[in-house]
Amino acid sequence: MEIIRPPYLSKGDKVAITCPAKKLPKPMTDAIALLNSWGLEVVLGETVTASYHQFAGDDALRAADLQRFINDPSIKAIFAARGGYGTVRMIDRVDFMPIKTAPKWIIGFSDITVLHAHLFSVFGLQSIHGQMPLTIPDGTTESLQTLKKALFGEDFGYHFPAGNLNRLGGAQGILVGGNLTLLVSVSGSVSDFDYDGKILFLEDVGEYLYAIDRMMRTLKRAGKLKNLAGLMVGGFTELKDNDIPFGQTAEEIIIDVVKEYRYPVCFNFPAGHIANNQALIFGKTLNLAVQKQHVTATYL
Repeated sequence: MEIIRPPYLSKGDKVAITCPAKKLPKPMTDAIALLNSWGLEVVLGETVTASYHQFAGDDALRAADLQRFINDPSIKAIFAARGGYGTVRMIDRVDFMPIKTAPKWIIGFSDITVLHAHLFSVFGLQSIHGQMPLTIPDGTTESLQTLKKALFGEDFGYHFPAGNLNRLGGAQGILVGGNLTLLVSVSGSVSDFDYDGKILFLEDVGEYLYAIDRMMRTLKRAGKLKNLAGLMVGGFTELKDNDIPFGQTAEEIIIDVVKEYRYPVCFNFPAGHIANNQALIFGKTLNLAVQKQHVTATYL
C-alpha cells in the first residue's frame, strides 16, 4: 500500500472543527485560542452548535459538515471536536475521494478511530490520534506540544518508564490502531485494515473488563494479533467490573491473549483517555524499543 502523508501545516493555514459524533457540552474557547496562538485560522462547522438527541445534529448534517471541509481546498486540517459515539452512523454518507488528491490531516481519538481506520484502509492516509478541542483544556503541556509537532512536521518521540507486564524487544512497523471498541466495530467492513507487520496501539474507556477480554479475543480469532510487529497499550481508564469480579486487570487480559506471540508489548503508553494524551501519527513507520527500565519510540 502506498502511504499518503498530508502536507504539514504552516502559520496562516486554515483548519476546521467539526463534530462527527456526540454534541458539544460547551464552547471551545480554550481550544480555539490555542490553535490561534499556533498561527492557525479556525473555521467552525455547523455541527459545533447543532443538537439532535445525543448527537451534534442528525447523521445527514454531520456527514455534510465533514464533507464541506473535505471538499474545501483552503482547509488544511480537520479537527473532530470530540468523540462519544456516532461517526460510524454517518461515515458511509461521506465521499472521501477528494482527500486522495488533496490530502489533509484528520485529528481526533476515541470514536474518531472509525475515521482513522477508514482513511488508512481505503487510501493509506496518515492521520493524527491526539487531543481534541473538547479535551484540550485538560491536556498536559506535553500532549499539546506533541500535537503541534505532529501537525507542523517537527520531530518528536516517546520515552517513559517500563511497566511490569511489558514484553521486551524491538520492532519497526507502520503505526495503526486506536480505540479497541471501535476497531472491533469496523472489523470486516470497508474500514478494516491489514494488521500484519504493523505496530498496533490500543486504548479504551468505560468498558467492562469482560468486554475487554471479549474484544481482544475477537481480534485474535480474526487473525489480527498473530503477525503484529509490536503492541503498544495506552490508557484503559474508568473500567467497570461485574458483581462477580472478572479476576484480571485490563493489562493482564491483554498480555494473556497475546502470550503465545513473540513481538514486544508495552503498557502505560502515554495516549488515550488521559490528560497526557500524546499525539500519535497513524500510518507512519515507528521504531519501538521495549527495554527493561524504559520504553522509547521514534518515527522514521
